[in-house]
Amino acid sequence: MLCAGKKSYFAAAVCIITVTSMLAVSYLRLQRLSHQPKVIQEGRRCRGKIANSTITALKGNKTFIISPYFDDREGKVTRLIGIVHHEDVKQLYCWFCCQHNGKIYVSKAKIDVHSDRFGFPYGAADIVCLEPENCDPTHVSIHQSPHGNIDQLPRFEIKNRKAETFSVDFTVCISAMFGNYNNVLQFIQSMEMYKILGVQKVVIYKNNCSHLMEKVLKFYIEEGTVEIIPWPINSHLRVSSKWRFMQDGTHIGYYGQITALNDCIYRNMERSKFVVLNDADEIILPLKHPNWKTMMNSLQEQNPGTGVFLFENHIFPETVSSRMFNISSWNTVPGVNILQHVYREPDRKDVINPRKMIVDPRKVIQTSVHSVLHAYGNSAKVPMDVALIYHCRKALQRDLPRESLIRDTTLWRYNSSLIMNVNKVLSQTMLQAQK
Repeated sequence: MLCAGKKSYFAAAVCIITVTSMLAVSYLRLQRLSHQPKVIQEGRRCRGKIANSTITALKGNKTFIISPYFDDREGKVTRLIGIVHHEDVKQLYCWFCCQHNGKIYVSKAKIDVHSDRFGFPYGAADIVCLEPENCDPTHVSIHQSPHGNIDQLPRFEIKNRKAETFSVDFTVCISAMFGNYNNVLQFIQSMEMYKILGVQKVVIYKNNCSHLMEKVLKFYIEEGTVEIIPWPINSHLRVSSKWRFMQDGTHIGYYGQITALNDCIYRNMERSKFVVLNDADEIILPLKHPNWKTMMNSLQEQNPGTGVFLFENHIFPETVSSRMFNISSWNTVPGVNILQHVYREPDRKDVINPRKMIVDPRKVIQTSVHSVLHAYGNSAKVPMDVALIYHCRKALQRDLPRESLIRDTTLWRYNSSLIMNVNKVLSQTMLQAQK
C-alpha cells in the first residue's frame, strides 16, 4: 500500500491528504475530458431555425433558454442564461456548428442552478459549455442528448463574441415590468433623475404595462435611452408576484426577476462600464458627489479591485407628503410625485436594510437581487453618508407617526433640472394635454 510503514499520525495525515488530492485531480481531469467538445458530424452546413424570442422553451425538457454569451474569463466557453427545473433537468448538451469546416461538435453542459431560488421549483441557471478550440462558433443549439438531428433544433446567436469599446458609462437594468404597470409620473421622474446622474441607457424587461405607459416607453425608445426586452415569462410558467415560494403551485418568483438581471449583466458586459441593478421606483442618490461618475471614480479609488458596490435601501413612504412642489399640471398624470415625498423611515432594530448594486459587469459571474452570488474581486458596502437608495413606495413601518420619520431633502438638490425635464417629456408625449 502507498501508506505502508508510516507510523506517525502526522505522516499518515500527509499520506491521506496526498492520496485525496491525487484522486481529486484525477476526477477533475476526467470531468473536464467528459465535457470536451466531440465531433459528431462532418461536411454539414449549419441549418436549423434561428430563435428570435427572448424566452425559448426546449421541447419536453423543462428548460428555457434566454440567450448564450461568449465568456473567455476562465477559458473559452459559451454561457447560456436560462431557466430550469432544479430537480428534473440533469443533462444538456451544446451543439456547435462550425461554418468554416462543416463540422458539428457536441459539448456536455455544466448546469449551474443559482442558489437564490427562494423555494420555487424553477430557477435561473447558467448552462456552460466548452467551445471547440479550432472554431469560434456564431450559434449554438441545446439538446438533452448528444445524438439527433441538429436541423430540428433552434439555433441561438452567441453574443459578446467580439470585444467592443464601451459605448456608455452607466446602464440601468429594470426587471421586470409587470402587473399592467401604470406609475407613469414616478417612472418619468426616475428616468430623468437617472439621466441627470449620468445614465445613458435603461434596459427594461417588459411583461406588460398600461397603454399610457406604452406611450412613455415609445418616447424614450425613440430618444435612444430605453431598450425594451420582451419578457413573456407567464406564457411559459406560472409566475408569482412574490419573491418567496408560498406552496401555491407557482413555478418561479417575481416574474423571473433574477434570470432577467443576470441576462442584463451579460447583455451589457461589453458595452457598458457599469451596470446598475435597481427597480423603477429606486434612485441611488449621491450625497457627496454631483453625479454617479464622480461618485464611482471616488469609490473605485478607495476600493481597488472591487467590482460590486452595494447601496443601502431607504423607504420614503408615498403616504406622507410635503406641500412643496405640488405642480398642478402633473396632477392628472397617474403615479407618484417623488418631489413631495422627502420623509424616510428610520432604521428598524435588528433588521438589515436590503441593498441594490452598481457593478462592473465583467467582474460578475452570477447575481441575485440584493448581492452577487459569484464574482471576481471584492464587494463593498457604500456608507450612507456617501449615497443611499431613495425608494418611494408603500410604507413598511405603517404605524409610525409622522414625527418619527426623518426629513431628507437630498432629492431637492435636483429639483430645477428635474421639473424642467419632466415637463419636457410630458409635453412631448402630450400627457399634459389630459388636464
